[in-house]
Parts: sequence; structure tokens; C-alpha cells
Amino acid sequence: MSGILKLIQSGFPLIDQNWGGIYRGGSYVLIGPRKSGRTLIGLQFAMESAKSNEVCLYFTNMRPKDLMIQASSINFDIQSYMNQNLIIVVRVASPDEIYQTHDPDRYLVEYLNDIVTVVNHYNPARIVFDELTPYIGFNNLMLLRESFVHTLESIEDRDITSFFILGEPATQRAQEIVDTITNEVTGIIFLKKSVNLLDGKFHGGIATIIPNVGHTEGQFSAEYVIEPFKGVTIRVPEPKPMPKEETMNGYSPMKEAEKRIEEVNRTNSETKSEILGEAISYNKNDFMLILNNQIALYKSTGKKFQVIAFRVDPVAEVTGLLTKDDLLAAIKKATTKKEKMCEVGNKILVLQLRGSADSIIELMNNVAKSLPVNDPNKLKQMLDAITVHFKEVNEGIDKAEDIMEELLLEGGEESSFYLPLSKYLG
Repeated sequence: MSGILKLIQSGFPLIDQNWGGIYRGGSYVLIGPRKSGRTLIGLQFAMESAKSNEVCLYFTNMRPKDLMIQASSINFDIQSYMNQNLIIVVRVASPDEIYQTHDPDRYLVEYLNDIVTVVNHYNPARIVFDELTPYIGFNNLMLLRESFVHTLESIEDRDITSFFILGEPATQRAQEIVDTITNEVTGIIFLKKSVNLLDGKFHGGIATIIPNVGHTEGQFSAEYVIEPFKGVTIRVPEPKPMPKEETMNGYSPMKEAEKRIEEVNRTNSETKSEILGEAISYNKNDFMLILNNQIALYKSTGKKFQVIAFRVDPVAEVTGLLTKDDLLAAIKKATTKKEKMCEVGNKILVLQLRGSADSIIELMNNVAKSLPVNDPNKLKQMLDAITVHFKEVNEGIDKAEDIMEELLLEGGEESSFYLPLSKYLG
């Protein structure tokens, strides 16, 4: 690559709106489970190239007709661009049979070398490889890294932007292989699909973009949906109109909600400076989706996080010492918009994306300072009445339920986990 690198549109709104696009000559990996929208995003990437009158080389193991059907579902006339030689489809054979040989790594190296040979022949502006998973099942991870880096450097030297699609790793070994690949690219896109609770069908999920190099705006996550004739788009929740009588003294709840959404979008990146204010509050289902997404990120990147649960002793509520609403108000004052919050029953949960003991204690201290009391003796009583438990992500956690089950214990069971806030603050 040479000169000043410019950003080009990727065709995926989460990237284009938050990063301003992708780097020309950069390399990107998309990871997601089957039927999560991976191929559609790859096609959107290719369509953006063709619309810019640039050649895109599209590697696929799909039959040409199936690829055309997929493209037509997002209103992409791929055949027309193929006729103009702006989209060049290269069908690649599966390497399954070589895994039975004595030295499959040697053959897999040849597959990666073949990518370079084909790219050199066509000299496109972009390539899409959908999907790379079958071609990286190396036994020797050092050899995989060397071969993949060689492939990347050969492509990047021609200022070709590459987009590789990988399946979601299902085993620890597969995770190690994926980590070897993702450590070498410019940026990573994760898709975590979800099932609609109303009809039991998949309509989208959570998408996350993570930079390795450049893209100093940082990491972003958003809910994505698959829309007919549009493809994979980002969902921005719209506030419901409020009745006229709820608008008083110039205060409009609807406008306040709109302002809130704008603030959430503006501060979504973890790497931006913290803006003081309460954590964003989610219902339980949305909170579980976010947790599953963070667990997936931890599995792929090792980025830790924790969930802290607060509750008020029922006796304190009965006596009027402290109510759940008082505690909720204190937590809102103590948190920032980078954190996520959820109320479940008598508990208030806070998701912290900074995985450290210091950040836990800092939040607890801020909650204590925000309680509605000035009397030191009464403050001590309140701190005794607030019980806390937290759960940090670890290798044994595979899904949100593994965290929530322990935090949402009731009755006598929770007494072995929940401790008074005063114990943590000394």
C-alpha cells in the first residue's frame, strides 16, 4: 500500500456510519453462525464495490444460481455486474478430502497460495472470500499464521481491500484457529443472531465491530435486522408518540426520548471519553442479548466484563430506611452511559465493560456517595441494608443464563452470595 490511506464505503451501515467506512487496502474478517446474514453482508460489500465501478473478486463454494438468488434478495442484480466484469465469481472446491491425508497443512498452504495466484491474475479492487473456514483448519497454528500473513501482505501490496467470512467457532481448537486469523487483520465484525420471542424465528441480532489497526473511533455494537430487498441493516429504536396531556410546561417526553437515542448512538463506542450520566436501562430480554454478545466477544478476544447486582433488604423497605427506588436513583447517578442496566424483580443489575476489581469498587463507592442521606450513622445502616453480588465472565460461561441464574437467586439461596455493601467498602 502507498500514499495516504482513504476510507471507502463497506456497504454495511454499522461500519460506514461509525467508522466512516473501511481502509482501502485493509483486511477485515466477519464471524458469525450459519444463517446470521454473513453472506448478505459479503454481497453488500461486493455491491458497494461494483457501484463504485471497481472490480470485486468473489470467492464462494455456492452454486452460481444460489448466489444470484441470495443477491436478488437484497435487490442486487449480480448477473448484470458479472456481465460488465465488475463482479468476478470464483467457485472454490471444498478441501474436506485433504483432511484425510498424512499432511493436510501442506495442502491448505497451497489453497491460500492459490488465492494469491487468482488475485494476481484479476487484480481486483476488492475481494470477498465466503467462507474461509474450511481452508484454515491447520494443525500447526504457526504455519497458519505465516501462510495467512503472506496471503494478506500479497493482497495488501496491491491496495486490494479484503473481506473474509468465517463461521462461529464451536470448539476451543476452532477458537484458537480463528484467533490466529483475527489477530492479523485490520478489523473484525461479529454477528450474534437472536430468535424473536414472539414468532420463534430469526430476524437479526447484535452486530459488533472491533478495530485492530486504525479506526480510532473504537468498538461499536448495535442491533441488526435482515430486511427484504435491503439486506443487513442497523435498527435504531424509535420512541413511541406520547399523549398530548403528557407534555407539560414545555417538556416533551417524546422529544426527550429522541434526544436519548441520539446520545446513545453518539456514545456507543467504548473508546470514546466517558460522558457522565446514568447507564442505559434495558428490559431483561435485551439485557440477555447484550450479555450473550459480550460473552461471544470474550470468547474471541479475551475482553473481560462483569455484572454487578444490587438489592435492598426487605426490612429496610418496610421500615422506610431505604427503598428500591432510592437505590435505583443512586445507581443511576453513579453510572455512566458506557454501562448497561436492567431491573429484574427486586434486583438492579449493572453491566460493566471494564473487567477489573477496581471498577467494581469504584461503582460501589459512587453508589454509596449518591445515597439520599447526610447522617453518617444512617448511611452505615443503608450500606448494611444494600446487598451486592457480582459475576465476572470466565471460560466456564457460555451463555447469559450462566451469569443471570446466580445473580437472580431468591430467598435463602442468595444469602450465600449476596453480601452487605458495607463489607466491600470497609
